[in-house]
Amino acid sequence: MKVLIVGGGGREHALAWKLRRDDPQCGIIAAPGNPGIASLGTCVPVATGDLDGLDALARRESVTFTIVGPEAPLEAGIVDRFRREGLAIFGPTSAAARIETSKRFAKELMLAAGVPTASARTFTKPDAAKAEVRRLGAPVVVKASGIAAGKGVIVATSLSEAEAAIDAMLVDNAFGAAGAEVLVEEFMEGEELSLFALTDGTHLLPFIAAQDHKRIGEGDTGPNTGGMGAYAPVAIAPPSLVQDAVERVLTPTLRAMRAAGCPFTGLLYAGLMLTADGPKVVEFNCRFGDPETQALLPLLASSLLDPMRAIAEGRSIADAPALAWTRGAAVTTVVAAAGYPGTVRSGDVIALPPDSPDVTIFHAGTKRDAVGALVTAGGRVVAVTAVAATIAAAQRRSAEVAAHVVFAGSQHRRDIGWRELARASAPAAPAVPAAPAATP
Repeated sequence: MKVLIVGGGGREHALAWKLRRDDPQCGIIAAPGNPGIASLGTCVPVATGDLDGLDALARRESVTFTIVGPEAPLEAGIVDRFRREGLAIFGPTSAAARIETSKRFAKELMLAAGVPTASARTFTKPDAAKAEVRRLGAPVVVKASGIAAGKGVIVATSLSEAEAAIDAMLVDNAFGAAGAEVLVEEFMEGEELSLFALTDGTHLLPFIAAQDHKRIGEGDTGPNTGGMGAYAPVAIAPPSLVQDAVERVLTPTLRAMRAAGCPFTGLLYAGLMLTADGPKVVEFNCRFGDPETQALLPLLASSLLDPMRAIAEGRSIADAPALAWTRGAAVTTVVAAAGYPGTVRSGDVIALPPDSPDVTIFHAGTKRDAVGALVTAGGRVVAVTAVAATIAAAQRRSAEVAAHVVFAGSQHRRDIGWRELARASAPAAPAVPAAPAATP
C-alpha cells in the first residue's frame, strides 16, 4: 500500500505516524511534507495548491489513495478532480467543503436542518453589521465567513471591540476575501469541545472528544491562534454526550448535506459549545483539526488506515467496527515561533530533546536549511504530545519536554488541559441527607 498525504504540518505528521503504526509496510509520500514526515517516508516538494502537480504525483507513484490535510486544496476542488480521474481520495468535494469554507452556508444549512447552533446574521457592509452588534449587545461574536487560518473569529467582550473587528474585516481587509463577508452571532456560554467523525456520507465513526486551546496566553488570554495545544479525553464529554452530539448534530448535518446535493465524505469536525441546553455547534471544519489530531491519534488503538481507505474508495463503513481507544490521556503542547500569532521569524536553529517512549514530537513549521540544520519555518513549530495514565501526568510530561525544545524566541503554554485539572481537583459536592422514612 502507498498513501499520499497532502500537507506539511503537525496534523499531517500525526497522520503519517498513525498510518505507519497501522501498517508498518505502508509507503508514505507527503507533498510537501516536513522533516518529521521525512523520517517516516518520502517528501516531495509539491505545494498543496498545485493540483496539477499533486495529480501527476499520485499517478506517477501509483498511490493506493490520497489524504488531504489542509482545507485550501479541498476548497480548490482536489477531491472533485481526483474522483473525475478515478483516483481514490479521502476528503469532501469543494461543494461539501463549504461546511467550513463558507460560514454563511454552514449557518443557513444548520438553521434549516434544526441543528442546534447560535443565531447569526451575515453582512457585507460595516454599518449594518455594527447595528446588529448594538442590537445584540456584548459579549458578541464576529466571524469572517471564509477560512482565515483559525484567526477569523473574534469573541468581543465590548461593543467597541466588536466594531473594531468589523472594521478590520470589512474595511481594512485584514483577512482578504475570507473576511469580505462577516457573521455577527449571539454569544454562547459554556466550554468548547472538538468532535471528529469519519464518514462515508451516511454512516459515522465518531472519535472521543478533545479540547483545544486557541488563545496564545496561559489561562486562555491574549489573541486567538491556530491552536496552542489540546488534550483528550475530556471528562465532561462521556460516551453518552458524544452519542447525543452524533444524533442531534452530525447525523442531521449529513442528511442536510445529502439533500443539498453535496454529500460530505471524509472527516467532519464539529466545534461544539456545551451550553445549559446541550451541545450546540460553534463551527464545522471539513478536515482533521490541528492540534487535536496530535492529541487524539496516539490514543487511537484501532486502525485509522482501514476506514479511511474504505471512504477514499467510495465504500460504505456501515459495518466497520467502532473506533477503539487506549486507557490514559494525551496532552499536546505547541511550541511556537517568535512573533506568533503575528508576524513570525523564520530560520532559527532548533535543538530537539532525545526521543522518549511516552512523548512524540510532531513537526509543523520546520525545514532543513542549506547545510541540513533543522530550523523554524512557520508560526507553530512543533507539537509535543505526551501520553500518560492521567491528564495531570501527561500535562507535566508534555510541558517538561516542550521546555527542552530550544530555539530563539520560542514560546509555549504550560497549562494545556487546565480546565480538566481544575475539575479533577474541585471538591466533591456535599452529599444530600436522605429524607427520613415515613412512619406507617
